[in-house]
Amino acid sequence: MSMIRTENVCKDFGELKVLKNVNLTVEQGEVVVIIGPSGAGKSTFLRSLNTLEKITSGKIFIEDELFYHRENDATVSKMEKDKFSEMLLEMGMVFQQFNLFPHLTVLENVMLAPVNVRKKEKEEAEKTARELLMKVGLSDKADVYPSRLSGGQKQRVAIARALAM
Repeated sequence: MSMIRTENVCKDFGELKVLKNVNLTVEQGEVVVIIGPSGAGKSTFLRSLNTLEKITSGKIFIEDELFYHRENDATVSKMEKDKFSEMLLEMGMVFQQFNLFPHLTVLENVMLAPVNVRKKEKEEAEKTARELLMKVGLSDKADVYPSRLSGGQKQRVAIARALAM
C-alpha cells in the first residue's frame, strides 16, 4: 500500500508555475528525501500534501484513497469531511522557522496540540512529550523557553511536537 501518492500535482502563483505535474509514490516504510535548490518548490509541495497550500490541479492519495483532487484551481472532490479532518490530524510538518511559541516552555510547546486538538489528558500528553524529548535528546530542556535554545535544539523540539500528534 502506498502511504502517499501524487498525480500531476501543479501549483501556480499567478504566472509563476512552482509545481509542474509532480508525481510521487511513497510506500509504507520507505524514506524519501526531497532535495533541490532554493525556490524549487520543495516546501510548497510538502505544504500541498496537508492542504496548507491548495494545489492548482492534480490528485493526492493517502493510503491509496483519494484525499484531494483539484483542477483549474477548483476542488473536484475530496475525502469525506470527517475522514479528511482525521487524516489531516495524522499529518505532521516541521516548518523551516519551527514556529515554537516563545511564551511556552519546550514541554508546553510539545504538549499544546495533543491537549487542545486531540483532547488528550494533560498527564498523558506530558508523559508522551517527555518521552519524545528524551528521544530527540532534549529531556534536560523541558522547562526551558525557546529563546534559550540553539537552532538545532529548536528544530528537535519542532520534530518532537510533530511526533506528539
